[in-house]
Amino acid sequence: MKEIIYKKSHWTLLSNLRGKAKKILLALERSNFNCILYGSVARGDVDKNSDIDIVIPEVISSFLLESALKKSEIEIRNRYMIQATPKHPMKAYIEIDDFTTVSFPLMNLSKIDREFYKFGGELSLKQLLSKLRVYGVNKKLMMIKPTKIGHIEQSIINIENQVAKNLGISTQIVLNRSNTLQRREKIGRTGVFIKKQIDSSETFELALKKITNINPAVRRRMKKYY
Repeated sequence: MKEIIYKKSHWTLLSNLRGKAKKILLALERSNFNCILYGSVARGDVDKNSDIDIVIPEVISSFLLESALKKSEIEIRNRYMIQATPKHPMKAYIEIDDFTTVSFPLMNLSKIDREFYKFGGELSLKQLLSKLRVYGVNKKLMMIKPTKIGHIEQSIINIENQVAKNLGISTQIVLNRSNTLQRREKIGRTGVFIKKQIDSSETFELALKKITNINPAVRRRMKKYY
């Protein structure tokens, strides 16, 4: 267990990242999308390479989402879809810039899929506006516990049950993520099952339909949690 005390520059960076995230969350929630801010910006343990990950954890209309962004003059730079493995849901990603994405599932999430975000730490707009920071686990498998002056971090190895209890999630998701990240540390990041760039003239839903028509594994995942 180790205590980290944030410098003034850290608080400034965190404030800037959260300010940027707040603009996007406000734009989406004005159009009745229930969003979460996920990862280090929600926990507070940011650095210069931290991403702003905004998630809508349910199947939605991509047209309405993109319209909400454009209405608030938030430019869309890139659009792509990813399915990590045949067992995972296909997800849509809207890239705002190098460090900012808005994502949502194109297939219904299982309980484990939904808990993935809670594992890393998730924050609602209301919580963001109240300047709350939340518990979560980073990519180094350190449990981040926010304090008034920074955070306390502790390895989750061998305390998975305690971590699950603290985060309000199942021990299974903690073990799954721990195994995945430890494997990635040893052999590096492996390829994904499907990654597809989406043309500006095509919707995510149409692209998914085309893939579903020719890929049995995608069809099975779609039907399993329909």
